[in-house]
Amino acid sequence: MEDEEAEAVLRVVGRQIRAWRDQAGLKQAELAAAIGYGEEMVSSVERGRRIPKPEFLDKADEVLGAGGKLASMKEDVERARYPKKVRDLAKLEGEAVELGAYDNHQIHGLLQTPEYAHALYAMRRPAYTEDEIERHVAARMARKAVFERVPRPQLTFVQEEVTLRRPVGGRMVLRRQLEHLLEISKLRHVSIQVMPTDCEDHAGMAGPLRLLKLQTGKTLGHWEAQLYSRVISDPKEAQILEMRYGMIRAQALTPQESLAFIEKVLEWET
Repeated sequence: MEDEEAEAVLRVVGRQIRAWRDQAGLKQAELAAAIGYGEEMVSSVERGRRIPKPEFLDKADEVLGAGGKLASMKEDVERARYPKKVRDLAKLEGEAVELGAYDNHQIHGLLQTPEYAHALYAMRRPAYTEDEIERHVAARMARKAVFERVPRPQLTFVQEEVTLRRPVGGRMVLRRQLEHLLEISKLRHVSIQVMPTDCEDHAGMAGPLRLLKLQTGKTLGHWEAQLYSRVISDPKEAQILEMRYGMIRAQALTPQESLAFIEKVLEWET
């Protein structure tokens, strides 16, 4: 686990499951068989080493006669499922009235399909376990709730051309990802632009950036690279990022031109 808060939640859940199991007079193997999971899974959950899925808690609650006490922990467990930096970022995105992002190496996380995100996490070195990959993908997909939030925030994205061509996960995954971009671009509160590789004047050469304008009127920046992730709250620094992002959008293709560009790249991929 990556943070103490999530670890504490999982330890409490694990102790509760064990206490109810002991009260019911069941061994781990017997509980596992009753709820349709392996004994190792039950053992890992009780030790706080694995994150139980909602159906695990529902079935354990029913079999152990916990009267809803175990099932009621699903919300806390769901929050613990996501890494802390993702929880923090999702909270900020949930408060934003406007979000802007420029990415030069991969499709932005909010725009990714599950298959594309899975392929990215599978490339990670040191390698993630399958459980860790699943956790990170689920966290990334959960952040996409920002598209459905009411009132709708304004969401703008600028993608470097190379991100549309790099076959992350293979050609089939890339094609589905491009199709998803076209689908998302139809939303009235979403704007996707492409920065062509042959653009000579480029304000984004310092790397990817994100901007979040909150309901309070405050503008925050977010920067992530390699092992570091930082929220930029200093008004002067956020102003610089805001200026750069405005220039990047002006230099990129218009949303209409970008839509046609993505369609053309998709044709080349089919």
